[in-house]
Amino acid sequence: MKTNDILPNRQSHRLQNYDYSQRGLYFLTLCSQNRERLFGRIENHKNILNDAGVMVEKWYNELPNKYQNIKCLEHVVMPNHFHCIIHITNQQENTVGNIVRWFKTMTTNEYIRGVKENGWQRFNKTLWQRDYYDIIIRNEDMYLKIAEYIKTNPERWNDDRFNEQEER
Repeated sequence: MKTNDILPNRQSHRLQNYDYSQRGLYFLTLCSQNRERLFGRIENHKNILNDAGVMVEKWYNELPNKYQNIKCLEHVVMPNHFHCIIHITNQQENTVGNIVRWFKTMTTNEYIRGVKENGWQRFNKTLWQRDYYDIIIRNEDMYLKIAEYIKTNPERWNDDRFNEQEER
C-alpha cells in the first residue's frame, strides 16, 4: 500500500495564484497540534499566559528583526492557538509561508528546551498543526473588525471554535 493511499488529500487554504510575498496585511491563525492547551489559560475572560505563551509572544515580536520588511501588529496567544496580523511593508523574497515556517521552527525549538529544562508540558510529535489559516486583509474596515476580534478573543473563549476540549 502506498503512503498516498492512507493519507488524506491535503488541500491548501491559500488563495490560488496570489503572491504571498507582496505588501499587505495578513491575518494568521496557528493552532497547537490536537489543540492542546500549552500556552496558558483563560480565567474570568482574561488571558493568563504561562512561560510557553510568553515565549510564543517573544518570537512573534522577533519577526521584524528576521524580516526587515514586516511589522507585527495585533496579536493574541490563546491557550491552544495564536492569532496575529502581520504587515508586509514592501515586496520581499520571503512569503507569508516562509515567515510562518520560521516562527514555528523557533517556537518549537524553544518549547523543546522548556520541556527539558523547565518541565513544560510535553507535546505529541509536533507543537503546531501542519497548516495555518490566513486571511488577506483588503481594506480598513476589514482590518478594524479583525483587530477587534483579536483583542476580544479571550472574552469569547467559552464560545471559541478552538475551545473544543473545554468542559462547558
